[in-house]
Amino acid sequence: MSDRARLRAFVALCLARLRESYREPEVLFWGFVFPLLLSGTLAVAFRNRPPEPSRVVVLQGPAAERLRGALRGAPLLLAETADAPAAAQALRMGRADVVLAGSEDPAAPVEYRFDPSRPEAGIARARVDDALERAAGRRDVLTSREHPISEPGGRYVDFLVPGLIGMNLMSAGMWGVGWALVDMRIKKLLRRLLATPMRAADFLAAQMVTRLLFTFVEVSYLLAFGWLVLGVPVRGSIAAVMAVAVLGAACFAGIGLAIAARPRKIETINGLMNLVMLPMFVGSGVFFSIDRFPPSVQPLLRALPLTALNDALRAVTLEGASLVSQTPRLLLVAGWGVVSFLLGLRLFRWS
Repeated sequence: MSDRARLRAFVALCLARLRESYREPEVLFWGFVFPLLLSGTLAVAFRNRPPEPSRVVVLQGPAAERLRGALRGAPLLLAETADAPAAAQALRMGRADVVLAGSEDPAAPVEYRFDPSRPEAGIARARVDDALERAAGRRDVLTSREHPISEPGGRYVDFLVPGLIGMNLMSAGMWGVGWALVDMRIKKLLRRLLATPMRAADFLAAQMVTRLLFTFVEVSYLLAFGWLVLGVPVRGSIAAVMAVAVLGAACFAGIGLAIAARPRKIETINGLMNLVMLPMFVGSGVFFSIDRFPPSVQPLLRALPLTALNDALRAVTLEGASLVSQTPRLLLVAGWGVVSFLLGLRLFRWS
């Protein structure tokens, strides 16, 4: 086959894949509608709002009225009285953050019952302790003041949107390439292509190029939605953001290709995709920073491609960082993509 014929065949493959994609309603929904719904829902759930009051249950007994009186009027505390079984149930079902028990002797220590693994429980314990100490006559020797942060760039939604873009690039890249290949293998379409002089490398490259073309549209409207609706700033250049996104899309298309090189059943590809993506959904900083994980596992999490992609997207979008400053992260993403594509090319079977 001449080079011109190979090029025409390659373009035809890309056009065929594009037509298949926009004719499938589920592809349009999961690629374009679902990310908007997810971004909007999470933005509403984590919107800027006043701090939640802590819910306190005071155990019935001789000290109940005195303790409730000390808590009455304290900021960010909602106190009620209940017996021991009702208090235990409220704590167990999450209707109370902390249970407070005391004795008739005011000098006796009070008892806090709470789950230390819940952040809101620790906050409630500190608030109640502060209110009781003040009621007992404590005087603060150090004055303080609060300065709430609400400007764009420092909110949770600003952290969230780049992570959602990275997550969408991973999901669309892996499912858009991997699932499509297995579906074609099941329908015997790949076996028909085997009878042509087309090379496997050309066919697989066409799948990846088609995925990259969709990337520009997906990232553009997600950025526009975040900027216009959620007020998320874009401090870096649009070209830099797109370059990072395209590299990420190519990486995950390569990973999807490697996973789909051999499976012949939808159940198999579904399981493999979820097995690969689940650790990155949880540990790659989509919804919260990986610094919350134990230090022993953080190097492993930083080696994941979605972690590097999310960090680069946040740096370019929120901090205005240059592509040069993100070279280590971009090389990591590129390395995953190149190795995955070569592995998929080596393992690929038409039938």
